Order: sequence, then C-alpha cells, then structure tokens
Amino acid sequence: MAVQPRVLIMSENNPLLGPLAEGMERLGWAARITASEAETLQALLDLPIAALILDLSPSDPDGQTEAIARRLKAAVAPRQLPIIALGTPDGLLETPAFDLVLAAPLHPAQAVRHIEALVRGAIADEEFELRQKTFAERGKGLERPRDRNAPLRILAIGEPAPQFLALSNMLTKAGAEVVGAFTAYTAFDYLHEQAFDAVIMWGGTNATEALSIAGGMRRNTRLFHVPITLCTAVADSVTATEAFNRGVSDLVTPDVSEQDTAQRILELARAYRRQTAIRTALDRGRASGLMDEATGLFTRELFAAHLLRLSQSAVQCKRPLSVCVLRIIDSDEVREARTEGWMDRALPQIGSMIGRLVRAEDTAARIAPEVFALALPATALHEGRAAAERIAAVIACTAFDAGTNRPAFVAEFSLGVAQLESGESAASALERAAAKALHPA
Repeated sequence: MAVQPRVLIMSENNPLLGPLAEGMERLGWAARITASEAETLQALLDLPIAALILDLSPSDPDGQTEAIARRLKAAVAPRQLPIIALGTPDGLLETPAFDLVLAAPLHPAQAVRHIEALVRGAIADEEFELRQKTFAERGKGLERPRDRNAPLRILAIGEPAPQFLALSNMLTKAGAEVVGAFTAYTAFDYLHEQAFDAVIMWGGTNATEALSIAGGMRRNTRLFHVPITLCTAVADSVTATEAFNRGVSDLVTPDVSEQDTAQRILELARAYRRQTAIRTALDRGRASGLMDEATGLFTRELFAAHLLRLSQSAVQCKRPLSVCVLRIIDSDEVREARTEGWMDRALPQIGSMIGRLVRAEDTAARIAPEVFALALPATALHEGRAAAERIAAVIACTAFDAGTNRPAFVAEFSLGVAQLESGESAASALERAAAKALHPA
C-alpha cells in the first residue's frame, strides 16, 4: 500500500526538492511534490495534508506566491494549514500568508522539526476557536491570543568572536534584545530564569559544546520548543544531520552573511512567539470559572459538549481524534485511603498533574470522582495510547499522603483509548474508551 502524503511541496522545477521529499518520508513525513496551484488545491481537498512547503521563485516580483498561499489557506478553512516558504527571509515576507520562511537548501530533519512545531501551533489555533465557542455557549469569553509588543528576546551563547558580535549587533539594529552568555552554565541560568524567543550559539571550529547545550534544551519540557540557531566558523565543523538530530533549528555556515543570518533568526523567533501566544491563551481558560473546582479540569458536562465539537472538527479538517479514559484502579491501598478520606485529598493533586502533563491543545476532564478523560486532537490511536501511558506512569511514581505513621499510597490507572472512526459519534468513541478502561485486556 502506498504511504499517504502528509506534506505537499509546491514547486515548478527545483531539483533540490526531490531529495528533500525522500528524506522527509524516511523520517515519517511522506511528501508529495505538486507543480501547480490547481494540483496542490486538489490534493489538499482530497488528502489529510498537515503542511505545505512553497518554493519561492526568485522571479516573483508581483508576489504571486504570497497570493497563492492566501488562496490555499482560505480554501481549506477552518482547517489551519501551516505554510513554509522556501526562500530568503527578508522584511517583505512578514505576512500572515506564510507561517515561516526558511532559506534553501532545506535539510529533511530540519524541515520535519519545523513542520512538527507549526502543525502543533495550527492544532492549538483550531482548538482555541473551538474552545471559544464552547465557552461562549455558557456565557464565558476566551480572550484572543496576542503577541507581546515587547522586542524579541534572543540569547546569544558562546565566545565573543568578531563574527558573532557582528551578528548580535545586526539583531540589535533590527529591534531585538540580545543577551550574551559566554558559558553553558551562564546560558542555562538565563534560560531557567528568563523567557527568550530564540537562542543563537557560536560553534566556532568545534560545535561539541553547542550541540550539548542544544541537547540539554531539548530534554527540558519548558525549553523544548525554543528555536536554536547554530553558527559555525568552518563549514564542515558539524554535519547538518548531526546538528538537526541534536535539536538545532537552523545551521548557519560561514558563507551566509550576518544580515541573512539575522533575518533567519528573527523569522524563527516570530514564529515561536506566535505559537507561545496561542498556548498562553488556551491556558487562560482554566480561570474561566467553568472548570472542575477541585482539579481545574473540564467538568463532565463541559467535556461532553466540547468533545462533540471536537469530533465535528476532526471530520471537517480530516484530522484524527483520540479519546482516553483513565480510571483509578480499586486496589487495597486505594480502598483504605478512600475510607480514611485520603483519596479525596489526593484527587485534586492527581487532576492537577494530569492537566500539566497534557499539551495546551488537549482537553482533560474529570468525568467521575476517580475517572478522568482526555480528548487529543490530531492524534492517532497509537499516539493517544502512548500519551495516556505516559501520564499513568508519572502518577504511578507519585506517593500520596495517607496520614501520620502510615505508608504513603500510590494511584495506578486502568486505561482505555479509542480513535474516532468514520461515521462514529463522539459519545460512542468515549464509551468504547471507557469500556476498555473498565475491562482492560
């Protein structure tokens, strides 16, 4: 069976894009190259395409590519279509038509990293629109996300080499606020204490320490999505594959000017700030007054209403939707804790942990005193199961107080996961997940 494409690459004739598509497919993101707007539109309407890469022609003085991007986005609405423009970032490309502008050539691992981030942002944007409607039905507003007006904040890590200082000055002239950190220790102090829109690192002739810092950031959930640009003094000091696999967002070699490098960094920083804004707006919904008072999660009734809307959107946008049910196992120690009232004291903490362990675009609910549910948009069955198992594993490692001179108890979950099937109702999918949690295999 042929693998269904998840990404379209629209280009009339660019020999670099064939290898890019092949490399992306090896990384799990099958790509199809289309040659015209009509062919691209038909594929978008027929297939569950997650993102589009547009090859910016150097001979496009009238901005036709931008107009094409706008038409394609409008054609698939309300589905959010992330579009990456492949060209040279400059001030003229600060337009809603493109979600990100990247310089060619594009490495497959680099493309996949950016697409994954943009798709997550698109899902969060769709979720915000849906959640706005669900809350409005109950007389509550949800404030639209707003990008901060403050200058972009960029952390520059590395020795003050002349090339690096020139780049920092270029970013400052463009209106960004650049903070310097000469060592890894100082860098992580800044990263843990302050918020940055992007990080640039000077690899010099040996990028080992820079790659180590990038790996450390990718192991930290709070810093995972912050874009990282690695600048080198020698073209072959690090391979592109090694850099992108270690978490670098963009690799800049000595043949790239400071001006072009600065534009690439600013483009990544703007995209990250937009994504951060939408997730912050979703998090504000916790203070809406509609949530379960004890846990801060969706109530049973609110979850049911929102799940219906999510299922309708999943069908319309050609995205999968998974539903998970987590039921606390009725063990001896849980029964004892329940009798003594300690379980009631632990449940708010358990619910709070679940809320922190899901993505901002996911919907977590308390649907019974000791039963929780998750609605995971754009998530296939195996991905939903992995998410539920991860949450259950974290909570199973947590000890809850059982009173003075009594050993702490743990809460384990039985899990049920179901993916919305064609023609199935949201309620039916939830019932299937609940049945699996009640009678696990």
